[in-house]
Amino acid sequence: MIVITGAAGFIASNLAGSLNSMGYEKLVLVDDFSNPLKNKNLQYKIFSEKVDRKSFFDWFELNHTKVTFVFHLGARTDTSEFDITIFDKLNLHFSKRIWQFCSKYSTPLVYASSAATYGMGEYGFIDDHNLIQKLTPLNPYGESKNNFDLWLLNQKNSPPFWAGYKFFNVYGPNEYHKDRMASVVFHAFRQIKSNGQMQLFKSHHPEYADGHQKRDFIYVKDLIDVLIYSMKMSFNNGIYNLGSGAARTFLDLSKATFSSLGLEPNISFIDTPIDIREKYQYYTKADLTKLKSTGYNKSFTSLEEGVNDYVTNYLLNNNYA
Repeated sequence: MIVITGAAGFIASNLAGSLNSMGYEKLVLVDDFSNPLKNKNLQYKIFSEKVDRKSFFDWFELNHTKVTFVFHLGARTDTSEFDITIFDKLNLHFSKRIWQFCSKYSTPLVYASSAATYGMGEYGFIDDHNLIQKLTPLNPYGESKNNFDLWLLNQKNSPPFWAGYKFFNVYGPNEYHKDRMASVVFHAFRQIKSNGQMQLFKSHHPEYADGHQKRDFIYVKDLIDVLIYSMKMSFNNGIYNLGSGAARTFLDLSKATFSSLGLEPNISFIDTPIDIREKYQYYTKADLTKLKSTGYNKSFTSLEEGVNDYVTNYLLNNNYA
């Protein structure tokens, strides 16, 4: 059986669907299943069992001999939440227990870290273990992810295979429930459909023109391909970047969204809110050297292709993956 935590969420539900399409049906889905909108991500998914996250470790203790792999993708991801106790409970301590169980029962583990650990990118975006202790995330969410990365690197016991992935800006189907934390593509689509235009933040940095702030946007389908590759190949243990390896502007993304709707771009600019201006990232780009060194050589979907697929095959008709 393959365990997937955060199973009703954006990325994990895409993973469940992809595994189903490959013939994997003995999935154990772990989450808080109290959100009806979020649960729509699991419609038509085939699985063995749903387990509430509060009882997961009791379940694991009883069923560990049947578990062949764990994908730990569950987390509190709200970057605007500043109650550290929430992140300590749901991100840090829960992740530590999963690591300990997988170590105890020799269960392979892949887990989600985050590019939010890189903060302003003072040390670049290189997935070097020696840099992790120097990183300064910009919010409690990023801190919780970095704290777990730091903790596990100091553990004597580990799963037989493990990989942590620093997810960059992921977009794609099954994020209807994410509200403010949904991808920029999702919000661009909603804005354009609502009033025919897209508003972007002005640049308050002399090196970047308005709309030329850059992010590494990765289509969720590409990200899932890497996760499944990890399960099959079991390469060197470590923490890896997982983005597209390309830095694209918000103007690029907005124009791609307009294009996918068959519309001419209508883009305006508003001031970046004061409360986030000093911690606003102007550039992110995943260095994929380490991932590619494992033998992963599949190409990543271009921003234009990914946005078009997302908009035309999912958002326009409220479809799920």
